[in-house]
Amino acid sequence: MKNKGLKGWLFLGLVVICTSCGVYSFTGASISPDTKTLSVLNFADRSASSPPYLAQTFAEKTREYFQRNTSLALVNKDGDLSMEGTITQYSLSPIAPTSTGGTGQERASQTRLTIGVKVKFTNAKNKEQNFDQGFSFYADFDQSKSLASVERELIDVISDQIILDIFNKSVANW
Repeated sequence: MKNKGLKGWLFLGLVVICTSCGVYSFTGASISPDTKTLSVLNFADRSASSPPYLAQTFAEKTREYFQRNTSLALVNKDGDLSMEGTITQYSLSPIAPTSTGGTGQERASQTRLTIGVKVKFTNAKNKEQNFDQGFSFYADFDQSKSLASVERELIDVISDQIILDIFNKSVANW
């Protein structure tokens, strides 16, 4: 019995050491201990039809995600890690064609919203981790609903996935 307790305490001590030194975190982030700051510049919107709030909302959600999942301090510019980007795509496309009965005509039963973002990530401490890459994701909604009625919810879902992909590429090294 004493041996089990000792193993538990040793494991707990190892977890505390690994997470406090910045070597590993349970979010999957693998950030060097000498990396202390992050700057996420506002995103530009180069898409043709996105809502006017999209770029700012995306940048804010990115900042919040990194603050919540790392120990990095957020700075306005020139962080040890720095990110800037552009919304490059905001498009709707019909998907899932269905027949309209005996007329032989087809119509889309769902519509797909796709958002694309290009991100330039700079790691001042390790230039090998720098990248300039596009990320995109989509969500589908029923054709019977208007975009206006589901747009904010879809933007949240899509943005969350893109931000997770950016996080994994930049600090989780996936």
